[in-house]
Amino acid sequence: MKILALDTTGLVASVALVDDCKTVAEFTTNYKKTHSQTIMPMIENITKMIELDLKEVDYIACASGPGSFTGLRIGAATAKGLAHGLDKKIIPVPTLDGLAYNICESGKLVVPIMDARRNQVYSAMYYTASGLERVSDYVACDITELLDRVIEIDENAVFLGDGVPVFRSRIEEFNTGFRFAPQCSNMQRAACIGALAFERTEEAVSPNEFEIMYLRKSQAERELEEKNGNRVNE
Repeated sequence: MKILALDTTGLVASVALVDDCKTVAEFTTNYKKTHSQTIMPMIENITKMIELDLKEVDYIACASGPGSFTGLRIGAATAKGLAHGLDKKIIPVPTLDGLAYNICESGKLVVPIMDARRNQVYSAMYYTASGLERVSDYVACDITELLDRVIEIDENAVFLGDGVPVFRSRIEEFNTGFRFAPQCSNMQRAACIGALAFERTEEAVSPNEFEIMYLRKSQAERELEEKNGNRVNE
């Protein structure tokens, strides 16, 4: 079974071809170019390098969020376009699941954090001793609120994700027992999305049914609500 996996939910853009639980190819960039500039050329480069006819792909796997609103929409549009054109289904995989899978089976409580701006993170908590078991809701919350929740469960939890460079000092000050994954594990990887998709083929949906998980309103929506609220109070 061949799965083409995509993740454009953060600063990183990543594409992978996973075949029978083996990563055949992966192309990941963490650079300033927008995903709209990079994702299709990355797919084209992978297909050329491994001589892949996209018609051979069985599923498209796509990181479904949370994450950057623009990145989420670019990934969803790309996945839907490919799925429509190839007559394939899409397997949605939450971004935080993919991040946690970077250090799966570590025996630790794993806490992926994505920078959500305004002192907030997107996060969830996972036990990873034997596979990937999510033990909390997906949340968008203040970093201190998250740390309060984590320390109640495990004082030696492991953090990873693009939120680590932003909040590392806060996390260390909160509890010296918290640990951090290696820097190379902080990036979203399409290979992880593809690997999890293999376990979730029963969750495959048509392109029209694929939905993004936002967790909170966009900045534009929040600013509009604040503006309208101010008008009401005037």
